Amino acid sequence: MSAIDTVPDVHDDEAGDDGFVAYRALSKAAVMSLVLAFLSLLGLVFPTLLVLPIVGVILGFIALKNLRRYPNELTGRVPAVIGTFGCLVLLTGGAAWHTHTYLTEVPDGYTRISYSQLQSKGMYPGTNTPILPEELDGKRVFIKGYVHPGVSSMGRIRKFILVPDMGTCCFGGQPKRMTDMIEVTLTKSKGIQYNLRKRKVGGILHVRYQVHKVAGGLKGGLYELKADYVK
Repeated sequence: MSAIDTVPDVHDDEAGDDGFVAYRALSKAAVMSLVLAFLSLLGLVFPTLLVLPIVGVILGFIALKNLRRYPNELTGRVPAVIGTFGCLVLLTGGAAWHTHTYLTEVPDGYTRISYSQLQSKGMYPGTNTPILPEELDGKRVFIKGYVHPGVSSMGRIRKFILVPDMGTCCFGGQPKRMTDMIEVTLTKSKGIQYNLRKRKVGGILHVRYQVHKVAGGLKGGLYELKADYVK
């Protein structure tokens, strides 16, 4: 039996003709599978949390296996079945949803890029100037990221810094790497309200070597994006 499910000692006389009914323990794996089925709803929003239904399915199968092997010692078939089925549905549905989103989210005429492509490839010999991907200069690109919280108190904004994740900016401070910062200027939108959700931004990317103060009072300026698309 799995270490997740423990079976209490049950004596023969507890299930005999004297009227006593043998005690059956509730499968912990079944309960955990059911709980993970509910938590797996988060996987529909955050792709990384699709690991939750995977774990839930594994625990569900463990529970069902143990319930078949020890029918007199364990109970919990209903939560095990619901948990396993729910996790399977949310795993397949979540994976299909995120795959569809990835394949269709880039507007026509834009090229998807990631922050890994923006990192420095070293320094030019004898200088402190980073080697940046100048092949992206002037390209119409699409990238996803988070608005740096340095502009959180400015109402609707048309200029902000886009970072790959909220951990990058140390809860509002200066990011450790300037290559993790894109200075975004919205050219068509009337502005956006700051929030914590991931943004999809598209426009013309410019590779600069002019370090200066940017939106939110940060030190940046390696990348500038004239954005005509934001969502």
